Parts: sequence; C-alpha cells; structure tokens
Amino acid sequence: MNSDQEMRKMIIAVGCDHGGFPLKDTVIRAIRDCGHEVLDFGTHSPERTDYPDYGQKIGRAIQEGRADRGVAMCGSGVGICITLNKMKGIYAAICHDTYSAHQGVEHDNMNVLCLGGRIIGTELAYELVKAFLSARFIGTGNYLRRVEKVQALEER
Repeated sequence: MNSDQEMRKMIIAVGCDHGGFPLKDTVIRAIRDCGHEVLDFGTHSPERTDYPDYGQKIGRAIQEGRADRGVAMCGSGVGICITLNKMKGIYAAICHDTYSAHQGVEHDNMNVLCLGGRIIGTELAYELVKAFLSARFIGTGNYLRRVEKVQALEER
C-alpha cells in the first residue's frame, strides 16, 4: 500500500454467505466507525447462498481497483478464504485474534480479512476489523523480500 492510500479513506469490499451473515452489520459498522467506505456485495439475508460467489466479487473489486481491501465472511471463514486466495493479487487470511489481523497486513501485505460467522461473535469481529484497517504493510527489508517471493509464485 502506498502512502497516498495510507492517508486517504479506503474503500472496503464486504461480502458473505448465509454463514457469515450474522457478522455483516457489525463489520460494516466497524468499517464506517474507522472512517472508511463500504462496498457491500451481499448477501442481504440469511437465505442459503454460496460463498464462492461473494469471495469472487470481493476479489474482483480489489483487482480492478474499486476497493482497497476486503472483509469476507462465511460459516468458518475457510471456504471464502480459499476462494479469495485463488485470485491473483489477493492475499486473504482467517484471523480470529487481533494480533494476526494487524500483523497479516504489516508483515504479509494481507488485503482481505476472512471471518467465521459461526466461530466468533460480533464484539470480536468489530475489534478484528479495526485492527485490520489500522495496519499498514511495512514494505521494506525481510517483509518486502518475502512478499515478493509470494508474488513470484503467482506468476509461475
């Protein structure tokens, strides 16, 4: 993330299937409370849906520059995380602790936070989103070298 992105309000893509739906309103509130804009891809009800549909929407928004980062939710966080990591330039991780939520950005340039709606509650989800959005990629030394190695794997 460059310094222009660090200084401005970010656009955060949000999406979930029915399993992640219980966290969605809290995630959106946390994003707005941090001063950022939400790009809401649904789902908009607890009706059964498929997580790959929502993961793909979040990933495409980031790839196309319509969003800076994303927050993705499904029942466990696993399925939507796998979906997102199949997409070039998307670095998603399930984080159910605040250390991983900020460290994943700082050290690994993570751009999508994945949460399990059947695993964590709303208060923890709120804190995780805040930690994720307040973090910035260090982008030098060992951190940059390691991320460049991961990016090289994508090109193969």
